[in-house]
Amino acid sequence: MNSSELLLALSLMIMIILFIGKGRKKNKAEQEQGGDGALKIDADKVISGKLLTAQQQAAMAPETVLEILKKGNLQFLESILTVRNNSERIRLASLGQYPLAVVLSCLDSRVPVEDVFHLGMGDIFVARVAGNIVNEDILGSLEYACKVSGSKVIVVLGHEHCGAIKSAIDDVKLGNITSLLTKIKPAVLSSENFPGEKTSSNAKYVHHVCEQNVKLSVARIRENSPILKEMEDQGGILIVGAVYDMSTGKVNFSM
Repeated sequence: MNSSELLLALSLMIMIILFIGKGRKKNKAEQEQGGDGALKIDADKVISGKLLTAQQQAAMAPETVLEILKKGNLQFLESILTVRNNSERIRLASLGQYPLAVVLSCLDSRVPVEDVFHLGMGDIFVARVAGNIVNEDILGSLEYACKVSGSKVIVVLGHEHCGAIKSAIDDVKLGNITSLLTKIKPAVLSSENFPGEKTSSNAKYVHHVCEQNVKLSVARIRENSPILKEMEDQGGILIVGAVYDMSTGKVNFSM
């Protein structure tokens, strides 16, 4: 390549670099100004700093709260972004909390509870423990959420492909996990009549045991907490079971 050709090549390279740089600046400016390709968020899609007051919480019927949870999950399914004004909520929530519901969820990181119900800080209590089991500490937490803080719905939320369920099926023995799994074992034992391969590699069987475990957790809440049982009998709260579908994001309130 002679000097003229080299100079021409360098000139072309400089022009290309300048062109790319200009395009990037333009795209950035368009995004900041809401131009084409920018992420646009409607104001009504942002979970604002508005939090429930004690009066609003008290006036809500449990059935209304359950419908709010179902509607929120529908918004999650429709890929409506859960955009939160956390800075404002942090300041407002410091003055008090009046959540709609309490969700007893599994520990699993693939179940982002607030996102699943399209809710924000201060909207719900979330208790998390592997296998969404019920013990004395969990019961105390649920009683606090409902009797003390006024939540209207308890949701026991299981999920598909649950590692704790699979471990209970496989009769895993490991440290303190062993004791935890004993609380899931009754769900395995109650699934003896399942028509199919009863192993942790059978997704349908795991799902069946998961449903049984949710039902047993709901039953344990009613049996072991006279406070919550009385509140439910008097219509003050609802205790429901549900399973989160890992492949779709849908929460099935079938129990």
